[in-house]
Amino acid sequence: NPELFTLFIMFNMFITVPTRTSAAIDSLEVDLLARKAKVTFVNGYEYEYNNVSARAIANVLFNPDISLGFWVNNNCINAERVRDYSPQLPAFV
Repeated sequence: NPELFTLFIMFNMFITVPTRTSAAIDSLEVDLLARKAKVTFVNGYEYEYNNVSARAIANVLFNPDISLGFWVNNNCINAERVRDYSPQLPAFV
């Protein structure tokens, strides 16, 4: 049923990555199909990144040895392909 498939794709299916000790990351949620990641830092700031590598998302989900801070730095913050669509402060601030 194509309508049901389209409806399924429209919903974000974020999966919370199992908790690991991290000095900077409070939680990490990823959506493999939409290639998105939501990062909540320990200071309370939350950022959403789009166009994250699907291979990197699968790797962080299934490999418990990956550091969350290392993963976020390499695959979200410093990756040229990724776009940050988090709320931005107004220019006058």
